Amino acid sequence: MIKFKVVVAGAKNVGKTSLIRRYATGKFEKSTLSTIGVDFETKKVIVDETEILLNIWDFAGEKKFRLLFPSYVSGASGALMLYDVTNEDSLNDLYDWINVISSVPNSPKTKILIEAKTDLKRKVKKEDVMNIFEKHKFQGEILSTSAKTGENVEKAFEMLGREILKKSLKKCPNCGKHYPLELKFCQYCGSKTN
Repeated sequence: MIKFKVVVAGAKNVGKTSLIRRYATGKFEKSTLSTIGVDFETKKVIVDETEILLNIWDFAGEKKFRLLFPSYVSGASGALMLYDVTNEDSLNDLYDWINVISSVPNSPKTKILIEAKTDLKRKVKKEDVMNIFEKHKFQGEILSTSAKTGENVEKAFEMLGREILKKSLKKCPNCGKHYPLELKFCQYCGSKTN
């Protein structure tokens, strides 16, 4: 099994914890307390017949905790970045999160943009979201999710796992196992790769 560390970032109250809990437990809690500092979940996901263990770090959205964020981002393979479709400020706040993540040495190669709370009335313009998506070269697609209904919650983490695999690992044609892109030989069977 392949293990990846992933971080979930976004403004306070965008639904990060609700999304992660829905994914990890299959349940939605109406009243979720704000995360203080960092929370952590682990969940297996199967992507294209490959079993992946995601270590999911849920980071508090309040500005006072952002000084701590870079130390948790270090070594992460991917980031889910959320904004709330009912709150334009949460979309604008993504610029801060993108800058923090980009400033970290060994920052995640894979970034996925997630729309949260799509069960509610949208106030954020799609074109504004597309501008951020294209400008900051997010991977995959902009995914609309609802922790309340469960819409696309599983798909968000599967897409993250798939994009991480593409960006950081390759499959050995000889033994079929995944190993880091930067290696010239498979670490499992020793075959030379192209």
